[in-house]
Amino acid sequence: MRVLGIDPGTLVCGYGVVDCVGSKMKAVHFGAVRVRTGMSYPERLVQIHRGLLEVIREHRPEVAAIERLFVGKGMQSAMRTGEGRGIAVLTAALENLPVCEYTPAEVKKSVVGAGGAHKTQVQEMVRVILGLAELPRPQDAADALAVAICHCGRVRF
Repeated sequence: MRVLGIDPGTLVCGYGVVDCVGSKMKAVHFGAVRVRTGMSYPERLVQIHRGLLEVIREHRPEVAAIERLFVGKGMQSAMRTGEGRGIAVLTAALENLPVCEYTPAEVKKSVVGAGGAHKTQVQEMVRVILGLAELPRPQDAADALAVAICHCGRVRF
């Protein structure tokens, strides 16, 4: 199974494509869609859509796994993240991908073993689980890979 993990955002949207075969996982491609400074908000959303669409069409995942919105941030930040998340879900849905959602705590627990793990712990465990020589960067890509790993673990069980 090929999974596209997405860490949504409106300035940087992380993505990670992972192949899952039994208990083995392999990173296929990861990175982030970054919007150019000076773009209007609608233009940023279009840029995120186009970037994710390119990843989907190039790597042909079978499912998209996306992080659910964490509302502990400020209301304005949560609203913007939610809009970026909506673009990611819409992009996957338009490409006929099933979309599965996981909370940040579920993702951290599946990757690190603790729902309150720090981002650096998640990044290191993603590196170990996927057998990467270096930490996956940017952090948004590591988070997206973690979402994909979470989905692979859930489907396996």
